[in-house]
Amino acid sequence: MTTPVKPGDRAALELDDTWRVFRVMSELVSGFETMAQIGPAVTMYGSARVKPGDRYYELAVRIAETLGAAGYSVVSGGGSGIMEAANKGALAGGANSVALNIGLPEEQTPNPYSNVSLDFRYFFTRKVMFVKYAYGFVIMPGGYGTLEECLTALTLIQTKRSHKVPVFMVGEEYWHGLYDWLKQGVEKGYLEEQDRRLISFTEDPDEILRRVQQYAKSEEAGEHQAPSV
Repeated sequence: MTTPVKPGDRAALELDDTWRVFRVMSELVSGFETMAQIGPAVTMYGSARVKPGDRYYELAVRIAETLGAAGYSVVSGGGSGIMEAANKGALAGGANSVALNIGLPEEQTPNPYSNVSLDFRYFFTRKVMFVKYAYGFVIMPGGYGTLEECLTALTLIQTKRSHKVPVFMVGEEYWHGLYDWLKQGVEKGYLEEQDRRLISFTEDPDEILRRVQQYAKSEEAGEHQAPSV
């Protein structure tokens, strides 16, 4: 049963909501000011539970290092696992290694491999920073958070709220069930086949770099309208 909110409590809640607006604005302004300086970037998502030595951890390091060596900043969620691997690889490649940290009930410990770091209270403000500056998304195996971040990127591209940046799903044996499930959506008319094919499968760092460079070239040529994100 829901406990009724007393009048005094409601006033306190409303006041807290008002102040929350300013906290949100602060995160957005700080994020925009910092992220605008990092140059073309690639966002990498994946599980925080992957350990060093795991195939996907080491592959994430190689992908990030390849991108970093070519001059692309790499953005991660700043925690452990794939996030750590992404920042580690970017730093090894000599690039901006960006960590977008989030405060969680079970505290997330920032990894030591970032040279640009931002702290967020709200997932949705943090998500804007992941998306707005991305020239590509690399989706490594992960759980709910990774899936939600992946689908957000795809939804924004599908609805033209974001540029048609390349989306790479790394680990075909892990992700192909999702790809097959989306085929049911196509068959039922819930989405178009072209929407499903926004996803590319690859584990080749050089292929990812080539596609990101291809996108960057089209962006510099002004072939895309300004996104709404």
